[in-house]
Amino acid sequence: MSDSDRPGVSPADAPRTPAALHDWIAHRLGVLVVRQPTVPGHAAPFDYICHTYFEGRVPGSDPMPPDCIVWANRGGGKTFLGAVATLLDMLFKPGIEVRILGGSLEQSARMHAHLRALLERPGIGQMVDGRITERRVRLVNGSSVELLAQSQRSVRGTRVQKLRCDEIELFDPEVWKAAQLATRSKRCGEVAVRGSIECLSTMHVPYGLMSRLIDESAQGQRRLFRWSLIDVLETCDHLPECAPEHGEACALGEPCAGRGRLRPSARLGHITLDDALTMRSRVSASVWESEMLCLRPRRDDCVLPEFDPALHVFEDEPDRDEENLVWVGGMDFGYRSPTVVLWACVDDAGVVRVMDERVKAGVVLDEHVGAIREAPWPELSWIAVDPAGRQRTLQTGRSDISELQSAGLRVRHRPMLVADGLALIRARLKPADESAPRLFVHRRCGRLIESLEKYHFDASRPSSTTPVKDGPDHAVDALRYLIVCLDRPFTSSHRNWTLVTG
Repeated sequence: MSDSDRPGVSPADAPRTPAALHDWIAHRLGVLVVRQPTVPGHAAPFDYICHTYFEGRVPGSDPMPPDCIVWANRGGGKTFLGAVATLLDMLFKPGIEVRILGGSLEQSARMHAHLRALLERPGIGQMVDGRITERRVRLVNGSSVELLAQSQRSVRGTRVQKLRCDEIELFDPEVWKAAQLATRSKRCGEVAVRGSIECLSTMHVPYGLMSRLIDESAQGQRRLFRWSLIDVLETCDHLPECAPEHGEACALGEPCAGRGRLRPSARLGHITLDDALTMRSRVSASVWESEMLCLRPRRDDCVLPEFDPALHVFEDEPDRDEENLVWVGGMDFGYRSPTVVLWACVDDAGVVRVMDERVKAGVVLDEHVGAIREAPWPELSWIAVDPAGRQRTLQTGRSDISELQSAGLRVRHRPMLVADGLALIRARLKPADESAPRLFVHRRCGRLIESLEKYHFDASRPSSTTPVKDGPDHAVDALRYLIVCLDRPFTSSHRNWTLVTG
């Protein structure tokens, strides 16, 4: 029987194994999906298709949360594969309702266009019920898909089985919050469909929504599928000179390193080597590594791009009783926002190593003082704080600084513009004379490390020199007070006396 004579697709035709699913997609849709990743630690595009088609219960694998994230390169097939997944859902899960929510309506329309093209395949087009509109498709089995506008009103009225979010990095945070309550589980034919949200995107910046969702995936809340250009690159067997046995460098550099030559013909990708090399020549290294290799987000708008966890984060423990170490602290006051306390040691060469942190919200100052006193670190020679802590509170008539002094702590504070204080941090992270860094952070200081990576300027205001205060500022502020008081003249207060030094 030819494809043109095939009857419509029914649940009885549903593939039951990953191998059968791959064959069905290849023969009925004419699409060859990469099944094995090229880069170690990455996923293959077909892994995502299997996850969503089998509702997180892939035969032969442990069950996974239904929600998932696809972090892939630009041109890596995210939107197209979202359309393939939508078609499979509609064909083999009768009555399912799917909604596509893009970072813009134009982005949603791209997935819709791919879906319309797939519906023109022989034996599949006859499943369409009525006319395909610009926003909606319905099949004769009761399944439907619709495009949603990027608005709370559009999302809040939605009760569907699957919400596919394309380019989540561009979402309005409030729309994303509203989307969390938009899905419902339902039995669709023989399949128990779990209400789920899928996020497909590149990751542009370390402080955006995509970054937060990827962090959540590490806690098991969502399944992460990550692939890069190297994983979807066509076999480059016409470049034998980049083979390891010839000792030549790969034209694409790391992380390809000749792996493209090793891709079997059955695993052909859809980006040619020539196109990849052309694109690489047009952009900066940070854009290439972020948007095509998915190594790390771009840090163009970050306040402290000099911070590199691979260079500045350490795990060794110093000898706490070493005589040449001076122990100091940094503190940013807060209540609704967290109070941050940092413990650091300074060696006789002036190198600062931040050893520990305390980040707590909704806690009064007395409790923080107790925590400082009971910390398992040597007594602090001094603790640097926000100069604004000199202001008296209406409730007690005393200032935060005076409270710390009354507890016996030596307090330093030095007024300085934020930009100047940040410049001191940068100078320690990456000295202009290219000498070794003079500021390091212990791996246990997770919030400080995260803050140093995510502290950013407003990308919509390129001329602004004021960092955005949306969370990462608190830990960096505590570090800034410490470095300012260490590297510049300061005011030191203890009990009833004040000392100004240079």
